[in-house]
This record gives sequence, structure tokens and C-alpha cells, in this order.
Amino acid sequence: MQTTERQITQTSRIASVHRTTGETDVQVTVNLDGTGTCTAATGIPFLDHMLHQIASHGLIDLDVRATGDWEIDDHHTNEDVGITLGQAFTQALGHRKGIVRFGNFLAPLDEALVQVVLDFSGRPHLSYGLEIPTQRVGTYDTQLVREFFVALVNHSQMTLHIRQLDGINSHHIIEATFKAFARATRMAVEIDPRRAGMIPSSKGVL
Repeated sequence: MQTTERQITQTSRIASVHRTTGETDVQVTVNLDGTGTCTAATGIPFLDHMLHQIASHGLIDLDVRATGDWEIDDHHTNEDVGITLGQAFTQALGHRKGIVRFGNFLAPLDEALVQVVLDFSGRPHLSYGLEIPTQRVGTYDTQLVREFFVALVNHSQMTLHIRQLDGINSHHIIEATFKAFARATRMAVEIDPRRAGMIPSSKGVL
């Protein structure tokens, strides 16, 4: 399958990526120093809702627009949004100089409690510990939560651990996960004034 990717622009910590395949067409713009504004039009309403959580709680401006082969299912669009968002994170972070690098947050949503720990390490890894009790939330296949994060991790080159400590409601578990991810990301991408533009690694490289 032919894939074309076009990096549109990068200014400061703002990046835009346009990814086109035979299955989807995805455009993502991210501003890591935003105020939490979000435009999400992926054709998957629940995914749009989760992208709003990333923006709002991460104070990241997001503009995500996608078309895809929805007549088959949501899998390709969901995955390619994760890929493109990950690429946009990578572009916006650049050399990752001066960032805090690590993030950790524990988010409750009613009975659900989810911890997200992440490291913009340059080494993609996902440990996924959600146990979602139902196959769907609305029309959204809950298996796609893991697929979204796999795609995001691989293309943002982050290490990501997701741990579910409690929860019986599928919507609550997933939303708590995205909120915890947002807050952990906000922490990790913040500029540490004590690093003065240095790479946050004892090796001097990520």
C-alpha cells in the first residue's frame, strides 16, 4: 500500500502533519504551548470526544481532521489518527531540548481510576493494562483504544505505561485514561528552566 506523508510546517512548538494512504486522509496540527482548544472531526464521535480530553486537560491545541473507509469499520481511521498525532508530537518536540521529559498522572472518573506514566525517551514502548468490560461504547469498538495508543507511541517515540486501578464502566475507564494521558503529557512537554535548553538525558541524546 502506498503511503505519502507531507510535513507542512513547524514554528516554535507547533507542527502540522498530513498523512494520506489508500484508506485514510488525516491532517493534524498540534501546539504544545496552547490553551486547550480543539477541533476534532475524524468521523468517529467517541474518538473526537477523547481528543477533546487530550486538548483540554493537556492544554494542547489540536486540530484533527480525517476521512477514511468508515464503510468497512473505524479501525484504519482510528489507527491513522494515532499515527499522525504521534508524528505531530515528534515534529513539535524537535530535539526535545529542555523538556521535563517524564510525566505521571492518576485520574479518577467516578468509580474508574487510571494511572498513566510516560517518558518522551525516543524509545517506543507500550504497557497497556486496561480491562474494558464491554465491546463497544456507543458505536466505538473498545479494542481500538489500544490500537490508538500503539500507533501514537510508535510514532511519537514515547514510553507509555497505562494502569487501571479500578473501574467497571467502559466509558469512565477510557475517559479517565485519556485525561490521565493528557495531564502526564502536559507535565512531560513542559520546559524545565533549570535545563537551559539541554537534552534531558545523562547520555546527552534521546
